[in-house]
Amino acid sequence: MRRFPIVTVDVFASRALEGNQLAVFTDARSLSDAEMQAVAREMRLAETTFIVPRDAAVEHERGVAVRIFTITEELPFAGHPTLGTAFVIANSRGIDEVTLDLKVGPITVRFLERDGGRFGEMTQHDPVFGMRHRPADVAAAAGPAPEAIDTSLPIETVSTGFPFAIVPLRSLGALTGLNLDVRRAEAYLDGGDARLFYFVTRATGSPDTRLRARMIFYAGEDPATGSAAGCAAAWMVRHGVAKPGEQVTIEQGIEARRPSRILVRAALAGSRVHEVRVGGHCVEVLRGEVTLP
Repeated sequence: MRRFPIVTVDVFASRALEGNQLAVFTDARSLSDAEMQAVAREMRLAETTFIVPRDAAVEHERGVAVRIFTITEELPFAGHPTLGTAFVIANSRGIDEVTLDLKVGPITVRFLERDGGRFGEMTQHDPVFGMRHRPADVAAAAGPAPEAIDTSLPIETVSTGFPFAIVPLRSLGALTGLNLDVRRAEAYLDGGDARLFYFVTRATGSPDTRLRARMIFYAGEDPATGSAAGCAAAWMVRHGVAKPGEQVTIEQGIEARRPSRILVRAALAGSRVHEVRVGGHCVEVLRGEVTLP
């Protein structure tokens, strides 16, 4: 039997049993692609990551190779798996900066002690802004009433490695009452440039929170979506919801009973948004071993 060490962490949370769960396999060198996908299905989490250790000189030059899988597919990039995997590597190696070599390219995560815990912040790729979506079309596809959409801001596709359509809603009630038909949403998204919807509202009910967010997809409700939060950071700066360089908080996962706090910021040079940074705390929950033939 082959034995594979595994660590699970809660990401974008400073306490265990909150945030977004992640399973990290610390040495996946003998796993095939098909086995990684099967293991991710076994884990039944939003994502599972697989570290593929390489020679120290290669890792120094290119970063630590990491693969990210959902229960159905491999992803080129995802936020909470990047932060959580970097957290596991940084702790095991006693370092404060980790570069991951992902399918989308290198992503660097830096760690410091903040608010009594281990806080990491990643710099995502510069955003690419895509199509603007008609509110009536999104309402028909995604479920909110047309009047629930905040038309003072655009519904816009943004990607920092994975494309999301950012959908602003007028009220917290519209967000919490969202009833997404996943198949109908997927049918709409298949005809455009976004892979998933990220629903947000400025009506957070808290002066310390700039946006409340939800992301619902084929695996259920995501408690924290770091890739979408980076897209939202770029969108906020582009449209004046946040100032350039201002670090603001996105809350997510409340409806899933996994409250998450994602801290984001982005810079603006002329009309170009860049330096998209997404950060949060991580907590280790479990260590174990998976045995396979």
